[in-house]
Amino acid sequence: MPYRRLPNTDTARLKALQIAVEKGRDLPPFNLAFSQNAFQKAQSFLTSFEKAILESKQAYDSQVDKNKEYLKTLKKAKMYISHFIQVVNMAILRGELPASERDYFKLEYGDKKTPDLHTEAEVIDWGSKIIEGEENRKSKGRSPISNPTIAVVRVRYEQYMDSYKFQKTLQKNYHRALEKLAELRPTADEIILQIWNEVEDSFAEFSDDERRKKAMEYGLHYVYRKNEISKLGTLKF
Repeated sequence: MPYRRLPNTDTARLKALQIAVEKGRDLPPFNLAFSQNAFQKAQSFLTSFEKAILESKQAYDSQVDKNKEYLKTLKKAKMYISHFIQVVNMAILRGELPASERDYFKLEYGDKKTPDLHTEAEVIDWGSKIIEGEENRKSKGRSPISNPTIAVVRVRYEQYMDSYKFQKTLQKNYHRALEKLAELRPTADEIILQIWNEVEDSFAEFSDDERRKKAMEYGLHYVYRKNEISKLGTLKF
């Protein structure tokens, strides 16, 4: 025998509430299969729940939309930071700069490798180090590194930082919207449970099949268990 299954997604919750409110508006109280108390709860709650779902979707869409631009700025920043450090290392390898120049950039004295730039934190950290280090070098009369110059690296780095901060703001907005939605779910579940219980009670005098049929008009959802589906599949009509 199929059993009633309460909504377990926000979309399903919203649909259940919308159907209940629509029924409450279309039918007079004496024909409605649930109480006016439940109807008033659903009607007053529906708007805030719809708004919370819409805001979470908009926040998510904004984050996804801006992520492409963010990844582009990240890729550029990585490339320019990496190229700048490679130029420093090659100049040292050719003997044009002493190995001690690495100290300005917080690089290991004898380390010829480009540091890892796999994470946001590494890009931010190394970008800051080489910008600060090159400015210190120039203030002491050292010849500036070129191809790329630190000015070009700074532009790419600052573009990335602007994009990074904006993306983090979008992420916070999305998480805030999700938290708001999570706060509303228990109330949505409570209202739906009350309505569905009252609907089934209203049709209690009917046979099981007829009761389910009438209840489904109010949005109630019934499903078969796996073993019941298997049995139905073996029946021949």
